[in-house]
Amino acid sequence: MIDFIQQLKHRNETLFYYGLLCLLLSIVFITLTKFSNTKVYNVNAWYKPFKFAFSTFLFSWSMGWYCYYLPNFNIQFYNWTVIILLGFEIFYIAFQANKGQLSHYNISTPVYATLYSMMAIAASLVTIYTGYVGLLFFENSFPDLPNYYVWAIRLSILLFVIFSFEGFAMGSRLNHSVGALYDNSNWFILGWSKTVGDLRISHFIGMHALQVVPFLSYYILKNTKLTIGLSILYGILALLTLIQAIQGKPLIKERNSIIWKQKS
Repeated sequence: MIDFIQQLKHRNETLFYYGLLCLLLSIVFITLTKFSNTKVYNVNAWYKPFKFAFSTFLFSWSMGWYCYYLPNFNIQFYNWTVIILLGFEIFYIAFQANKGQLSHYNISTPVYATLYSMMAIAASLVTIYTGYVGLLFFENSFPDLPNYYVWAIRLSILLFVIFSFEGFAMGSRLNHSVGALYDNSNWFILGWSKTVGDLRISHFIGMHALQVVPFLSYYILKNTKLTIGLSILYGILALLTLIQAIQGKPLIKERNSIIWKQKS
């Protein structure tokens, strides 16, 4: 782990420190859940900024690591795009949490509607830019890297982009639940619904392909065909949870049993 941290700092010092800042913020936010009683739809308001800060930490360190391999890539412009746009998102989510109000789906006033739209634009721009990074990985060859690892990076970025944009399925409904309004059964920290469909599940699974697929490929599979197979299965898993959510069915039942089989 120490070697990884030293390597990451060498590869991309800017995203290393930004990711570290997001990690520290996530610790602050999760700590606030123990001291604050502020709630939004029956869930402690500070869980949401915690999740976004921690997710941004993982994203920043992952992309800081991968972009190092790209030749002739303007990494600093990408870095500051991520920092400014995702930083705005975290700040606004935390600001609204402190007030006990929604950040996402909040169009109750013209100001809130504008800020919500700005968050959507910010997330979209980062996703598009990251998709461009993925395209560069497809266009370039990397003779010094294992082929299976290169394919893991390519396909994980592709899955990230696809399921990042799945967020529009929630935005268009102004609701992440299918069958209820903002249902938060507070399943662990994730808050996924145990009673109705939850569109956040496929969003979460697909986006974190960015960490899961390259890690498993590099350290366990060490094979190109197996890596591609894993990526396909991983994408199918994310897609099935999306279909399940659209049907209004929860991943986790109230009695904590997992629903995988869909009704015909």
